[in-house]
Amino acid sequence: MSELTKRATIYFDPEIHRAMKVKSALTNISVSEYIDKAIRRELTEEIEDLQAFEERADEPSFSFEQVLLDLKANGKL
Repeated sequence: MSELTKRATIYFDPEIHRAMKVKSALTNISVSEYIDKAIRRELTEEIEDLQAFEERADEPSFSFEQVLLDLKANGKL
C-alpha cells in the first residue's frame, strides 16, 4: 500500500466501518487497502460493461412489445 500517494476522507455508516475494520483485522489488510481493492474491482467491472456494450452495439434491438409478441407466438406465454 506504500505506493498510494493521495488521501481522501470518506464517511461510512458505523456498521459498515466496523465490518471493514473486522475484515481488515482478519485478513491483515489495512482498511485503506481493502477500500482501494474494492474500488479497483468496481472500476474494472465498469470497463468490462463498457466493452460489452461496445461489442454489442451493432446488434439489433427489440422493443418490449416485440419480445412479448414473439414469446406469445412461440407458445411461451
